[in-house]
Amino acid sequence: MPAQKTVTAVLGPTNTGKTHLAVERMLGHGGGMIGLPLRLLAREIFDKVRARAGDAAVALVTGEEKIIPAAARYWICTVEAMPSDVDVPFLAIDEVQLCADFERGHIFTDRVLNRRGRDETMLLGAATMRPLLERLLPGTTFVARPRFSQLLYAGQKKLTRLPRRSAIVAFSADMVYATAELIRRQRGGAAVVLGALSPRTRNAQVALYQSGDVDYIVATDAIGMGLNMDVDHVAFASTRKFDGFQYRHLNPSELGQVAGRAGRYMNDGTFGVTGEADPFEQEVVERLESHNFDAVRMLQWRNRELDFGSLERLRQSLNMLPNQQGLTRAQPNADLLALEALARDPATRDLATSKKDVERLWEVCQIPDYRNISNSEHASIVSKIYQYLQTGDGFIDEDWFVRQLKFCENTQGDLDTLSNRISHIRTWTFVANRPDWLKAPLYWQSYAREIEDKLSDALHERLTQRFIDRRTSVLMKRLAQKEELMSTVEEDGAIHVEGEYIGRIKGFLFVPDGATEGAEARALKAAAMSAVAAEITARAKAVAASADTDLKLTRDGQIIWNHAPVGRLEPGATLLKPRASVVAGDQLSGAEREEVQQRLQKFTDRHIAAVLEPLLKLEEGEGLEGISRGIAYRLVETLGVLPRDTVTEEVKGLSQDDRAKLRALGARFGAFNVYVPALLKPAPTELRLLLWALSLQKEGKLDPAALPQPPGQGLTSASFDRSTPKGFYGVCGYRICGSRVVRIDMLERLADVIRDRVFWRPRFAEEPRPSGSVEGGGFTVVPDMMSLVGCSGEDFLGILRSLDYRMQKKTVKRPVAAAAAAPGAPQELPGTAPAEVPALAPQEAPAPAEPVTPEPGETPAEPATPPEAPDSPVEVPSTPATPAAEGEADAVAEAAPAPEVPMEEVEIEIWWPKDTGPFRHRPERQQNNRRPQQRGAKPAEGGEKPEGEQQPRREGGRPHRQHGKDKRREDRAEGQEGRQDRRPRREDRKPEAPERKSRPEKPIDPDSPFAVLGALKAKLGGK
Repeated sequence: MPAQKTVTAVLGPTNTGKTHLAVERMLGHGGGMIGLPLRLLAREIFDKVRARAGDAAVALVTGEEKIIPAAARYWICTVEAMPSDVDVPFLAIDEVQLCADFERGHIFTDRVLNRRGRDETMLLGAATMRPLLERLLPGTTFVARPRFSQLLYAGQKKLTRLPRRSAIVAFSADMVYATAELIRRQRGGAAVVLGALSPRTRNAQVALYQSGDVDYIVATDAIGMGLNMDVDHVAFASTRKFDGFQYRHLNPSELGQVAGRAGRYMNDGTFGVTGEADPFEQEVVERLESHNFDAVRMLQWRNRELDFGSLERLRQSLNMLPNQQGLTRAQPNADLLALEALARDPATRDLATSKKDVERLWEVCQIPDYRNISNSEHASIVSKIYQYLQTGDGFIDEDWFVRQLKFCENTQGDLDTLSNRISHIRTWTFVANRPDWLKAPLYWQSYAREIEDKLSDALHERLTQRFIDRRTSVLMKRLAQKEELMSTVEEDGAIHVEGEYIGRIKGFLFVPDGATEGAEARALKAAAMSAVAAEITARAKAVAASADTDLKLTRDGQIIWNHAPVGRLEPGATLLKPRASVVAGDQLSGAEREEVQQRLQKFTDRHIAAVLEPLLKLEEGEGLEGISRGIAYRLVETLGVLPRDTVTEEVKGLSQDDRAKLRALGARFGAFNVYVPALLKPAPTELRLLLWALSLQKEGKLDPAALPQPPGQGLTSASFDRSTPKGFYGVCGYRICGSRVVRIDMLERLADVIRDRVFWRPRFAEEPRPSGSVEGGGFTVVPDMMSLVGCSGEDFLGILRSLDYRMQKKTVKRPVAAAAAAPGAPQELPGTAPAEVPALAPQEAPAPAEPVTPEPGETPAEPATPPEAPDSPVEVPSTPATPAAEGEADAVAEAAPAPEVPMEEVEIEIWWPKDTGPFRHRPERQQNNRRPQQRGAKPAEGGEKPEGEQQPRREGGRPHRQHGKDKRREDRAEGQEGRQDRRPRREDRKPEAPERKSRPEKPIDPDSPFAVLGALKAKLGGK
C-alpha cells in the first residue's frame, strides 16, 4: 500500500453534489483524474470538462473507447480503465461503496487502496463506507454531505396513476419492456435504460426523457449509478434481482441508492411501489427517508502483486488471501474462469512459457464477457486471440477479425437481436482498443466504433418506435400546459389536432384513432370536440336538405350518406312502415337531430313505396271485398309470396271478377303459389328480405346484420342451405324442393310444360306428339324440363317428388334398331325417356286424360291435379275413319307393304300428377262395375279447376270400362293369357256417348294447311 497522502472521503446519500464537487476540485488543480462507475457517466463528465477546459486538454479512457490528446491534463475514466502510469495532482474515485460488489468490487477496492493523486485524493460514496475506510485508510478526512432535498414515501400506485417525471425500476429486460409497453398505451411512451444497452443507446434514451419528449423512463438499477436526470418520483415495479448467483431482495442500502434519484438539487422527491411489488414495510420506509443504512462490513479484494514467472505461479498469486481485516478474496469472475480454462489447454500451456507470455495471457483473459455467454464459449474466444498473438507475426488475423465484425454489421432485427449484436461488437471494440493486438489498431477501432454506433442508433430507433408514441406524447405535453390546440377537419372527415391525426368523422360519429388508448384518448378527444361538434352540425344540415338520390338503403338496414351510415331501420308499427333512426353520438342533438330523423323517415317511406308499389296497392285493397281482400292481406303479410295450399279454400271461393281485380293489382294465381311477379326482381327481393328480417328482429329472432345472402342473381335453383332461418327462401321467391330451392316462377313454367304433355291431344291430324308426352297419359323427364330449373338427375327427380308427382314404371315395345345406340350418339339421362316412346299395346294403354286449355296469359292454377271428372275415367271417343281414308290406306298397303320390324321390350319411368292415372283415388264400385242409372248425371263436385281450364261437357253419359277393384282382382287372377278373350269385340261394345253439339265454325282459310288437307281428302274420296 502506498504512503498515505491527503485523502478526503466525501460521503453522503444521493443528490448531495459529490461528483460535482470532485469535478470542481479537479479543475482547480489544473489537472487530475476521476474514476467513474459507468461508461455512460464518464462520457457525461467528459463532455462537461471538455466544454470548460477545451478538447485538447481532456482525455476519455474506457474499456471500449479511448480519446487521448497529446497534451491531456484531465483524465476522465471508468474505474476499470484508469491508467496506472499517469501521475496527476488530483485523483477521485466515485461510488466507492461498489467495493462490496461481488463482480466489480475487487477493482474498486484496488483503486481505493492503491491509487493516489500527488496533492489530493478524494473518495466519493455512501456514508456506509466510513467504518471500513477509517480502518483501512487511517488519517482520512471525512466530509459529510447532506441531501439537498427531502425524499418521501408515496406508497403504492398503479402504473396509470404515476405522476409525470417518474422513473419505473425493474430488474429484467422482459419486465422493463412489458412496463414500457403499458406506459406507451396509457401515457404516450417511455424511455428505456438497461445495462445491456450500449452507452450511445442509453444516452439517446435518457436524452428523450430529459428533453421532455416523454415523461416516464423505465430502467434497471443502472440509473442508481450516478445518472443525473430530472426525476420527481421513483416507482419500484419489483424489489428482487438476480445478482449473478441467486435471486434476492434488494437491501435497504441498494433501495436507497435507486430511490435517491428522485428529487434533483433543491426539488423534493418521492418513491414508492407499483405493479406487482409489495409495499415497503414501515421500518424500510423510515430508513430510506432518513438515509440510515447498515455499514459495509466487507470489501472484495484480489491480490495486485501478481507473479508472472509461470502459469502456476500466476494462479497461486491470484488465489492469495488478504492480510487485512475487512477484506475478503473476491469470487472468481470471467477473467479467472477464462484463465483456469486456458491453463487446462495443452496448446495454451505450450505457448505460455516465459514471463512475457504469461503476462500477455493474463492481459487477454481480462477481455470482458459482454455477451454473457457460457464460460467455455468465452474461454474459446480468449484462447483463439491468445494463439494469434503468440504465433505468426504476433497480431490477430485480420481476415478472422473482419468476419467477427461482419457478423455484427446487420442493423435489421428486433430488440433482442440488436442487443445481442451490440454485446458482440462491444467485445470486439474492446479488443480493437488494445494498442498492440492488431496491425492497424486505429482503423479497426474506427471500424468497430462505426458498427457499434449504427447498431446503437438502430436499437434506439426500435425502442422509440415500440415504446414511444410521439404524437400522443407531444399532445399530452401541451394539454398538461393548458395550451389551446388547433383542430382541423379534412374533406374525408379526418380530424387533425396540431397537425396530428387523432380520428375521423364517419357519418355523425367521431371515431378516435385506434392507436391511442386510455387517458390520452379521452384527452385528445376532448381537444378535438369543438371541431367535431361544428362538423357534425354542418353534416346534419346537409343530410336534412339532401335529395333521395343522395341516400342509399343497404341490405342490412343502414341508410348511407356520403359513403357513411347516418341512420338505420328499426321495426315499426306495421311490416311496411319501419322506423328510421339516426346513427349519431351525443354531439348531434336537439332540433338538428330531429330534422335528420324526419328526413330519413321520408326517404324510407318513399323508397318502399317506389320499390314495393304492388304490395302497397294490395295493402290498400281498393275495390276488394270479402275473400279477395283477405287474400290480398295474406299476400302483404307474406311479402308477396303466398303458398297456394294455405289458401286453397279461399281461392276456390273467388269469383272470376275477384280474380280479375287481384290480377289487376299484380297478383298471379300459380299452381303452387299466389304471388306478385314484379316483386321477384332483385331490388324488391332485397327490400322484402330486409323488412322480413326487421319483423324477426322485433321478436328477437334475427339481427338484420346476420341476414344470409339469397341465391345468386339469375339462378333458377340452388342447393338448400339448412342453416337459413325458416321462411327465408319463401321471401326470396324460392320454394324448397327436396335438396334444392327453385324459383317459384320457374316452377310455374315447369308445371305448364308438364301439363301440356300429361293431357296432350292432337289439335289437327298428324300433329306430332311433343317430347316427353306418353301415349295413354303421363310424361317422361326430358331436357326441356330440367333446363327450366337448372338441375338434373336425382336433384330434378327430388323436385318432382316434392311437388307430389308420382312415378310409374312401365314396359313398352320399341324397334330393336332404335334401341341400339349408334356410335357417338348421345346417351340418355337417368330417369328420362327415349326420344320417341312407341304406342302402347291396346290392352296396356289406359284411357288418355282429358285435355286442358289454359286461358291466355294466365297459368293454370293446379297443374298437378287434373280437372274434376266423373267417378269413372273418361274414355276418349275413337274417331271413325272416313271411307276415303280407309281406301287410301288400303291402296298404300297394297302398293308398299310395311316390312316387319323386330321389337324389344324396355322399361321406362312415367310420371303422373297427384291423383291421376294409375294413382287416381277411385271410390268403391258396385260388384258388377256398372255406372248408376243416371247416365246423364253431372260429375260430383270437387276442388277448384286450374284457372283458365274449361271442363269438357257432354250432352249425356257414356259407357266406361270396368276399373273397379273387383275387376282388377279378377284380371290378375286369370292372368295375361285370357285378357284378349275377355275384351269385347268392337262390334259388341256399347255405343259411345252421343257427341257434343258442334259449335258454329269460322270459314276455313283456303290458304291454310287445313284447307289443303281437306282438298286432299276430298280428292281421295272421289276415287
